[in-house]
Amino acid sequence: MNPSTDGPMTIGELAQRSGVATSALRHYESLGLIQSPRSDGNHRRYARSTLRRVAFVRAAQAVGLTLDAIGAALATLPDGRTPTAADWNRLARGWAPLIDARIDALTRLRDKLTGCIGCGCLSLQRCALYNPGDVAGGRGPGPRWLMGDSPPEPAVKPAALRK
Repeated sequence: MNPSTDGPMTIGELAQRSGVATSALRHYESLGLIQSPRSDGNHRRYARSTLRRVAFVRAAQAVGLTLDAIGAALATLPDGRTPTAADWNRLARGWAPLIDARIDALTRLRDKLTGCIGCGCLSLQRCALYNPGDVAGGRGPGPRWLMGDSPPEPAVKPAALRK
């Protein structure tokens, strides 16, 4: 039997084939994202289909999902089976609004990268122009302008913004 193409894989083989560190695989297993029956010597032995589950986890992480969200998605599969292309398409459609929201947030960040982020710090001279009286702080915690709030027009526009 050739261990690279037949039968169960060791954690090292799974790590090599998947490109995921053994420590991450152990973590995935502790979260129930993957499973491994144990050998008589208590060594992990992974089914070859685990490669697809690991690939699913990595792809879902790449679109910004948390391991908890990924675990919830995998829990929707009957009998803990490996996701199919149809499963991935169904789950991806459900994740589209989350991805769209992240795209919107990144677009706002890009567009406002050189201006005020609405943090309410008031520590920069420009804050008196962009965020007079800490208007951003009154709207809640965090970088308000990057979170989608619209800053008020400054009483006097900085020279860099005058047209």
